[in-house]
Amino acid sequence: MNSYRTNIATVARKLMNTHSMVSRKPLLLDGRTGEGGGQLVRIACALAAVTSQPIRIDHVRGNRPGHRGGGLKAQHVSAIQWLAEATGAEVEGLAVGSHTLEFRPSLPPTALAGRNFKIIAGNTASSTLLVFQAIFPFLLFAGNESGEPIELEIHGGTNVSFSPSYEYLDQVLLPILQDRFGITVERQLKKRAWAVGPQFRGCIKLKFHPLAPGQSLKLLGPWNKTPGAEDFRLKRVDVSILVPTFLREPLEKALTHEITKTFPDVDIQFVFFEDSRHGARLYTLLVAHSQTGLRWGHDYMYNRAWKKKTPDSLSAEISRKACRGLLEEVTIRGVVDEHLQDQLVVFQALADGRTSFPRSNEPADDSAESRTPNGPDYRNNSLEDRTPDDNLKKDSTHEPFGDGSTHTTTARWVVSELLPTVQWFNKGAICDGACVSFPSK
Repeated sequence: MNSYRTNIATVARKLMNTHSMVSRKPLLLDGRTGEGGGQLVRIACALAAVTSQPIRIDHVRGNRPGHRGGGLKAQHVSAIQWLAEATGAEVEGLAVGSHTLEFRPSLPPTALAGRNFKIIAGNTASSTLLVFQAIFPFLLFAGNESGEPIELEIHGGTNVSFSPSYEYLDQVLLPILQDRFGITVERQLKKRAWAVGPQFRGCIKLKFHPLAPGQSLKLLGPWNKTPGAEDFRLKRVDVSILVPTFLREPLEKALTHEITKTFPDVDIQFVFFEDSRHGARLYTLLVAHSQTGLRWGHDYMYNRAWKKKTPDSLSAEISRKACRGLLEEVTIRGVVDEHLQDQLVVFQALADGRTSFPRSNEPADDSAESRTPNGPDYRNNSLEDRTPDDNLKKDSTHEPFGDGSTHTTTARWVVSELLPTVQWFNKGAICDGACVSFPSK
């Protein structure tokens, strides 16, 4: 009885059919909980669509007062409207500015009839990546017997403040999902669009390869592999820059200097440059790769006055900010960066079995050398020798919990509300997923 798979209670919980968990009474969620913004809305609606669980969210985006405003934004309306049509849902409060939303889906993902879709978000400030985030879990389970892929175009902004960029999606999130879960999403940036400068909609094109009916999402490889020193020894840093052409040369020079100073003996690869065609459009993404394939991303979108600064001073400022952020990510000694950790929570909760994506490891000592990116050695809360019954402290999930950013702790709470069979342990370090799957129609 050493394995959790032989534990009778756990097996019974794993074998529960997704629809048997569903109550027709709407699950009530307070939109002011935790980060209290759009992430809560996206995750709640995404999982409601997957499980056919009716939900009601009051005080939508209640922690977003001031210039960003509360209530639904255009990008939320676009994503939820698509999910409503796909699931035959009844919806109340689906309007820009609405502070209450009721979403009652009735059709499972496997009932999705079409294989080719287009979503046009409200405006150029509507992030295509956040729309994608809201419908991704539903599409993941929308496989059919013939194994047809699903093609989707989303029109809106591709580089928007408070949103992932297309470059982060392409270089960090989707590669990790493929490496860890085998999720395959082909992608193409057809047209870029910014929230500053001349306004027009951009477009991303995605081709999903959903799970087959009856198949659950599973982690590839062991869930409890303890990172070693080589996992945190950097191999290279990839650089993507989107700036006006006049800034390319000084920024490449400044980044080369700053990366070399911050991460000695690490290869630097400039993997992407694009002329942003406007002085206020300044974006840089750094992705650090370890010797064993771990990666951490950190991006920086410049949002300050730029006209009175010289190209050299502006480049130096951007480089310092970007490198400082990446250094913080790497020296934490976690297996994911801050933004990746919160985006993986949904997939952990849906998966069959245990997963662990911690974002902190304890250094062997507090010396300066031990805290450098390629320092000598590290120890952490070892997972490899731990069996499921070994001193695992079950987390209480009635409010945002665990280690990580506010977005991460809120995400754990939302998925636990929608998928009550999910279990979390040791301050969110370990997730025992709900093993969601759907039989064919």
